[in-house]
Amino acid sequence: MEKSVDPPVTVLVTRRPRPGKEQAFEDYLAGITQAALQHQGHMGTNIFRPSKPGGNYRIIFKFDRRSNLERWEGSAERAEWRAIAEQVSEPRQVETISGLEAWFTLPDCAINVHPPKYKMALVVWMGVFSLVTLLSSLLGPLMSAWPKLLQTIVLTALVVVCLTYAVMPLLTRLFSGWLYAGKDQK
Repeated sequence: MEKSVDPPVTVLVTRRPRPGKEQAFEDYLAGITQAALQHQGHMGTNIFRPSKPGGNYRIIFKFDRRSNLERWEGSAERAEWRAIAEQVSEPRQVETISGLEAWFTLPDCAINVHPPKYKMALVVWMGVFSLVTLLSSLLGPLMSAWPKLLQTIVLTALVVVCLTYAVMPLLTRLFSGWLYAGKDQK
């Protein structure tokens, strides 16, 4: 697949353990997380446990390419884990997203709840502007002798990594009241 039609994807899964199967569900989560980590293109899993007993778990899987997600979803190992999940939890809700929406997922929001694109664009701009300004100030003197292309490659790589793993989760939480104003988050 060509990269433009094979984007990175995030899979949001919502599951609730069956009553009395909470420990078996936790064992399932540990097992599937370890199995997914071994799969090509898997970029990590986040598990958000419910704040109250009997609540929903939100499991977020990230893959570097949609094709790698499809291989994982079609694998025999994934089918075995899915069978276990069906025994220890209620039916799942699944959403697969790519693009800006992947940066705007809160653990306690209902699935399919995303802010308007203009709000997402403004928050992303704030993150990019802040990081480019900070990193340029800090790294500019160290990289001034480097070719401009290499400076740009390093700076943009650092911006994307910082946005994905630190800045966007922080800004999403910080601005959640504004981003999700008027939307049902439960």
